Amino acid sequence: MALDIRKFFQATNPSKTLTVEDEQDRLYYIDFSSVRGGQIIEEIRDNIAFFSPEEPTCQLFTGHIGCGKSTELHRLEAELKQNGFHVVYFESSEDLEMGDVDVGDILLAIARRVSESLEGLQVPIEEPKGLKSLLQGAAKLLQTEIELSGEASLPGVGTVTGSTSGEFSAEVEVGFARVNASNEGVSFVAPGIGKITAKAKNSPELRSKLREYLGPRTASLLDTINQELLEPAKTQLKELDKAGLVVIVDNLDRVENRPTTWGRPQHEYLFVDRGEQLNQLNCHVIYTMPLALMFSNDLNRLTSRFATEPHVLPMVPVRFSDGSECSEGMALLRQMILARAFPTESREERLERIPEIFDTPATLDRLCQVSGGHVRGLLRILNDWIKKQRQFPLTQDILESVIKKQCDRMSRAIDDNEWELLRQVREKKRVSGDANYDVLVRSMFVYEYRDEEESWFEVNPLLAESKYLA
Repeated sequence: MALDIRKFFQATNPSKTLTVEDEQDRLYYIDFSSVRGGQIIEEIRDNIAFFSPEEPTCQLFTGHIGCGKSTELHRLEAELKQNGFHVVYFESSEDLEMGDVDVGDILLAIARRVSESLEGLQVPIEEPKGLKSLLQGAAKLLQTEIELSGEASLPGVGTVTGSTSGEFSAEVEVGFARVNASNEGVSFVAPGIGKITAKAKNSPELRSKLREYLGPRTASLLDTINQELLEPAKTQLKELDKAGLVVIVDNLDRVENRPTTWGRPQHEYLFVDRGEQLNQLNCHVIYTMPLALMFSNDLNRLTSRFATEPHVLPMVPVRFSDGSECSEGMALLRQMILARAFPTESREERLERIPEIFDTPATLDRLCQVSGGHVRGLLRILNDWIKKQRQFPLTQDILESVIKKQCDRMSRAIDDNEWELLRQVREKKRVSGDANYDVLVRSMFVYEYRDEEESWFEVNPLLAESKYLA
């Protein structure tokens, strides 16, 4: 059967994260660990399942945005479940405003997601009185601000419109009394937190109010989550023959690198200054972390806060540091593309069908090389190419026009000083802790690669096409 161009376009959607528990996604999945410097996901898994199944662990996972971290975390989730763990995975960007995040926001998001997951398992947890009290306090603090909008929706209450301050307080108390009377235990926590944080996420003023309230109570919030939610949950999960509880907090690597009101970059404040508190939850936790922190002067402090080195997922190498082609990396990237077209066929059979998609094998290789091994970047180029050409075989002349367009777009964002830094990276294959280099890495103008012996940096091959880098 002839390959359908529309189906191929949909299968190569760069915005889709593969979930290896899904049968179709599993056919698309390619394991790049052999060219990424080690079994990174296996190391994280074994730190939990083999070395410390009974003791809480906290691990950091980082890499360029779009390099495949979420796909690998879903694989980790599946493998931990196979090892008997109950895993709570969530994308923090769904709960938090990534331009303005504090530790209390993260802790509330974790409490919400864990409680939702426990409800799904029908795990009985006694009423968390301390957490309820904290939520009541937050609701009362925010009530005046919310009333100004004419509507409020808070835990156990539902929607309240146009109420006075006294009436609103009464409704809050009645709502919590209703929860007590129904003996629902922890079941109010998820909607309670969700309704409060949803309001705060959409309003800087409410976030500030909530932060003023939670800031001095962070230690109490931690203790309450541990004692009233996580510890009872672990006990109940043991009775269900679960090996333990693991929380995976994805997308925290997308926290914006902006200064806080007192000048400290937000990502350094969260993971360095407040890292000790992120590390105090009484269960296994994995956080994704901004790659820029690997080049921060505070990296040693970060490592000491979490008592472990961050796990880095590098690019898939298309060339070695000496400029020679990485044949294994290229072979795997070819398979990643071909698997989206012919998922049920063997690797050898896929290679034989290259002419059905591309005018020549060299055109496919050109696509892989110019991507620099950035998985989402490769799929984005391919998607743009498909939309532009709309028929098979895809030809190199159209690919070159797509490459030129993306190169021109990226080049417009780079100033003269950054071009000079890029020339230094191209020559020395390294990046220092300088803040200017941080911009290059964060903007994905520079990629990091690793093998079992060394790590090195290369200019994004799309930019290598630019006349300004000559």
